[in-house]
Amino acid sequence: MPLRIPCAITALLLALPAGAAPWCTAEPPLASLAKTLLADAGKRAGEGPRAVARLHTEGTLPHQGIWDQSVEAKKDLPLIRDLALAWRSDPAPATLSQLAALLDAWSKVYQPSFNPIDETDFDTVIDAFAISRQALPAATREATAQWVRVLGEGYIAQMRHPAHPGRGTWTNNWQSHRIKLATLAAVALEDEGLFAAARAEFRKQLGQNLLADGSTIDFGERDALHYTVYDLEPLTRAAMAAATRGEDWLHLTGNSGASLASALDWLLAYARGDKTHEEYVHTTVKFDLQRRDAGVPGFGGMWEPRSSSQLYWLASTLDARYRETAQRLNGPPAWLSACWGISKTP
Repeated sequence: MPLRIPCAITALLLALPAGAAPWCTAEPPLASLAKTLLADAGKRAGEGPRAVARLHTEGTLPHQGIWDQSVEAKKDLPLIRDLALAWRSDPAPATLSQLAALLDAWSKVYQPSFNPIDETDFDTVIDAFAISRQALPAATREATAQWVRVLGEGYIAQMRHPAHPGRGTWTNNWQSHRIKLATLAAVALEDEGLFAAARAEFRKQLGQNLLADGSTIDFGERDALHYTVYDLEPLTRAAMAAATRGEDWLHLTGNSGASLASALDWLLAYARGDKTHEEYVHTTVKFDLQRRDAGVPGFGGMWEPRSSSQLYWLASTLDARYRETAQRLNGPPAWLSACWGISKTP
């Protein structure tokens, strides 16, 4: 009698490229999480794909340029990942079909600008592709893989371009977001050359972005822990992707001697409430003050430790000692639980 494999386990095996550890480590079935993700997805489903050729919110305020249209279009991006995780947790053809329709729309319409602030949320598309790739219709899989490749290779080319000096947006949080997208793309595509290039850029960023005490140059420039978190989240996501390849990027060190772990540890005193910080008082960036004056949330007042909750949940997948801090701050988002099996309770 042939061995019968549960459909959820079959789905997990199909989603796993040969030679790689699973992109997600939570073991399906996770029916309750699938229900939560689908409920959240239903709230954002709207009238269909919102794919646009270009996104742009960086450096602009609400209602300027295409800010409003971009924010509306970006609602598709968490939806794409939620659908992939819902399908992984409880494989249903209708969920996979909805996911494929969104991937088709974005891979056909969107033209990468290689502005990492505008495009950082495309990590959700790479997540979705890595999770569901072998189960997707062949045409969707091929088109999405090519789109992911253009994104990953494009960011590596940008970082290696001789006209880009090692300062400004080529060393601050912008570079961290470039590295995240390039690393996720390399791992999802199982491209060893692209992965080696991303590793080199990651290590270089540790040396040029982190100071010896673990603080970031963004904190020095912006006087804001908001930007410390914004810098470390993409580097942590890159390290998580590298971990599926058996590499420990959490403890890699750059020329300064600092590591991602030392940067996370530097922030811990603030995340735990042992220290407090008033944001942007001495920022050197005029746009920070413009956003404060425009009433954009988070650009003034005391830093809120809960805003680092997701960062420490991400970090806890690399080192369990960050879990206690994450638990103090907030519960993990459903997508993190569905992919890594983490929860607020031990």
